[in-house]
Amino acid sequence: MAEAVSTYPDLLPRFSDWIGQVRGKLRVNQSMADVTWFRIGGPAQLFFMPADEADLAFFLSHLPKDIRVRVVGLGSNLLIRDGGLEGVVIRLPVKGFSAIELLGDNRVRVGVALPDVRFAQAMAREGIDGFTFYRGIPGGIGGALYMNAGCYGTETRDRMVSVRGITRQGEVIELTNAEMGYSYRRSRGPEGMIFTSAVYQGHPGDPDELQSRMQNLTRTRESSQPVKHKTGGSTFKNPEGHSSWKLIDAAGCRGLQIGQAQVSEQHCNFLLNLGGASAHDVELLGETVRHRVRENSGVELDWEIRRMGHFAPGREVKEFLDGDVFAEKAPDAG
Repeated sequence: MAEAVSTYPDLLPRFSDWIGQVRGKLRVNQSMADVTWFRIGGPAQLFFMPADEADLAFFLSHLPKDIRVRVVGLGSNLLIRDGGLEGVVIRLPVKGFSAIELLGDNRVRVGVALPDVRFAQAMAREGIDGFTFYRGIPGGIGGALYMNAGCYGTETRDRMVSVRGITRQGEVIELTNAEMGYSYRRSRGPEGMIFTSAVYQGHPGDPDELQSRMQNLTRTRESSQPVKHKTGGSTFKNPEGHSSWKLIDAAGCRGLQIGQAQVSEQHCNFLLNLGGASAHDVELLGETVRHRVRENSGVELDWEIRRMGHFAPGREVKEFLDGDVFAEKAPDAG
C-alpha cells in the first residue's frame, strides 16, 4: 500500500510579518484523523482555530489570496483523504463560537460550533419548540447550516432566519434564508463565506413534552443506527422517491467490507471504520456501493458525506469504479 503524504512545507514563515497578532491556535501538519468521526485522514498543512470572530476576520484579511482555505466543523459528516490537505484548514472551536442568545418571541442566535444535540437540549429547557429534530443529527450547527441538515420531516431551512459569517476578504456579512439558496442537503451561499452564527425562529412549547420527544428520538436513533461506531453518519442522499438504505440493501451490500471499512449491518446507509480503515478503503467501498446500486436498480446515489483532500499516490478512487478518477468536489473557502 502506498503511504499517505506525511508532511507539507511549513507556511508560517511566509506570514511572519503578521501571524504574531493572531490569538487563536495554529498547528502545522495537524493530523485530520484526530478531528473527524471516522478517525481517518492525512495532515492539514496549517490548522487554525480562531479565538473569536474578530480573530478569524483578521486572519482571513491578511492571508495571501493564493492560499487555499477549507472549513471543517465537528467532523461528523466528513472524509479526509489519505494524502491530506494543502493550504489552511479552519475549525471554529466551541469556546468562542457556541454562545446562545435569546432574542425574544422564540427567536435565538446560536454560534456555529455548538453541537446540534446541545442546541436541541437548550431549546427544550427554554420551552422553545421546533428544534427537537436536531437531537437526531450528529455534528454542529455550522455543518447543519452548510448542508441543510434535517431528519424526521424537518430541515434546517425550515427554522433558519439568517446566517452571519466572514468572507474570504475578512468582511462580516449576514444573509437571509432566501439568500442561502437552500435545497435538499445543500446550500448556495457565497463561495468562501465562513459561518459564525445564525438566527433561528421557533415557537412555544412545553419543556417536559419537548424533553420526552427527544428521548423518544434518541431511542429510535440508537436502535436503528450505529451511533457507537466510527462513522460519518448518513453516507448517501436519498434519491427522489427512494430510500438509499433500501436500494443498498436490495443491491446486496449490507455488511459489504473492503479492508477495514464496512457497510453497517444495522443501517446500510452508514459506512464504518472497523478500526484500521484508510480513507481509500472507505471511499472505494462507497463507490462500490454506488456501482452495485446502479447496476441493480438503475438509480445513481449521490454522496452526502463530504470528501476532501488528495489521494495517496497510487491509491486513487474512480467514480462508480468505471469513470474518471474522482476529483475533489467539496466547496471550500477560497
